[in-house]
Amino acid sequence: MCGIVGYIGKEQATPILLDGLKKLEYRGYDSAGIAVMNGGEINIVKAKGRLKVLCQMTDDGAAVKGACGIGHTRWATHGEPSETNAHPHCNDEKTIAAVHNGIIENYAELKAKLIRRGYTFYSQTDTEVATKLVDYYYKKYNDPLRAISEFALRVRGSYALAVMYCEYPETVFAIRKDSPMIIGTAKGGAFLASDVPAILKYTKSVYYVDNLEIVRLKSDGATFFNLDREEVEKVPVEITWDAEAAEKGGFEHFMLKEIHEQPKVIADTLNYAVKNGKIDFSEIGLENKFLKKLNGVIIVGCGSAYHAGVVMQYVIEDIARVPVRVELASEFRYRNPVASGELVIVISQSGETADSLAALREAKKKGLKTLAVVNVLGSSIAREADYVFYTKAGPEISVATTKAYTAQLIAGYLFAIKLAEVKKTVDAAVISALVTELKTLPEKVERLLADKEKIQKFAAETVDKNNVFFIGRGIDYAVGIEGSLKLKEISYIHSEAYAAGELKHGTISLIEKGTLVLGVLTQGALIEKTVSNLVETQSRGALIATVVTQGVRLPETGFERVFYVPETDSHFTASLAVIPLQLLAYYLSVLRGNDVDKPRNLAKSVTVE
Repeated sequence: MCGIVGYIGKEQATPILLDGLKKLEYRGYDSAGIAVMNGGEINIVKAKGRLKVLCQMTDDGAAVKGACGIGHTRWATHGEPSETNAHPHCNDEKTIAAVHNGIIENYAELKAKLIRRGYTFYSQTDTEVATKLVDYYYKKYNDPLRAISEFALRVRGSYALAVMYCEYPETVFAIRKDSPMIIGTAKGGAFLASDVPAILKYTKSVYYVDNLEIVRLKSDGATFFNLDREEVEKVPVEITWDAEAAEKGGFEHFMLKEIHEQPKVIADTLNYAVKNGKIDFSEIGLENKFLKKLNGVIIVGCGSAYHAGVVMQYVIEDIARVPVRVELASEFRYRNPVASGELVIVISQSGETADSLAALREAKKKGLKTLAVVNVLGSSIAREADYVFYTKAGPEISVATTKAYTAQLIAGYLFAIKLAEVKKTVDAAVISALVTELKTLPEKVERLLADKEKIQKFAAETVDKNNVFFIGRGIDYAVGIEGSLKLKEISYIHSEAYAAGELKHGTISLIEKGTLVLGVLTQGALIEKTVSNLVETQSRGALIATVVTQGVRLPETGFERVFYVPETDSHFTASLAVIPLQLLAYYLSVLRGNDVDKPRNLAKSVTVE
């Protein structure tokens, strides 16, 4: 959600800022802007709409000179999308400019105080308030570090803030709280950004800024300070992704590329935690002694991460016989949950999801141990959790997650099997067979992807549908809710997912002639009952399509489309059944002419409430 980039060095800043902002487009935005220092003056250029408008205004960077600058892509929170509300914002004299991600919760109170001190405001944004608050303290103390620390002491909310001062023409200052910020250093230049892909082209040496740390960025490197302006020592992290991993690699969209990367992602995530055929959690830090005493699990997440948690609930309870409950992070953080020694598993691709981070902190306040399942090294959730399982999905650029969700499923399977092994709820032969079966998933996903033209053809036949229902039971229901979300996110088709047994409790009244109903049928003991529910909708005029495990013989029902997925252990079918649903959502989005990778109103990393 929103993107920040910054650069100072020997090169012209504007092309680097624009390139970095392009790499952050996946985060979601409605306007963009840059501020560049040149000859002691700050030049600001802003535009509503897509980044290409800003690129045209600046002649792809050639028209705005200077070797020090900051840039931003805005996702509107305070004030409508407009050039005026776009970042960067500045003080009246244009001697200070700032960009900001997050939300200043007490901005109205701060704005009123600044107005009483003679300030006027041109925008509707909380970021202009933040900028002028920094200006107020800079004029009061004539110290750029102190101005930022005084700002932090008076602001409530989340922020990643980058500031330039005309009186410090070769320096960028920054601070963050609950909104991600990284610093990169390379020979002859230094960078800041919201996320790694923005600077991966220039450096792999990255510092993760901690909460309430201030950064002073110069061309020869970065210096870190606490709020008392005392210098802090930090160690850089070497990023293992290469720049090519964040490019489309010949695919039309990042989403399609990332769907096709899922076999590798499964294999890489398995290799992270399976050594010599056995599950090894030593890197994660989870000890057998702790797992053996575990009497419950709480899983929290948002969106697709929550859906992965629903799958995990079925698998953990069935294999390890430990009670599990799955909670939306946004609800868990506010409802004062009762807990008694459970392990709280927090799932988040970015590791920065605001509600999930708050849920983790709530769990820790209650004295519960926490396990983060995240994709981003050094992210806030990873740093604050007691244990961390790093999914090996690599950079995921498309807003609609595919490969990160798949990696989360693998993490959940491995946790369930390890817990079952420690608690001895299944014997060693079963454990070995489950691990062996997991290793077959990459090849099975490859087979599904090789047959994607069938899904593409079905998408062309159903592109006019405006209402779609997904139904299933057990793990099939969990797959359905993810398939429904994918469809909504990028095709803008209204869809809902229901546990198949719930149709008769009201929902079936929505079925009419031509309504598309997608049934997921991979759980052997439940298939017959779900087929009966599908027939109920068919008799009311619904068009039926199904995702079915190979080898299953469906009764003669006349279902219009049957998409087969390879056989696997019933606990792992979500990893296969979701592939046709991801592809269907993708092709429908393309056929409808939508922006697949950057769907309207959505952001990749939701770092505000």
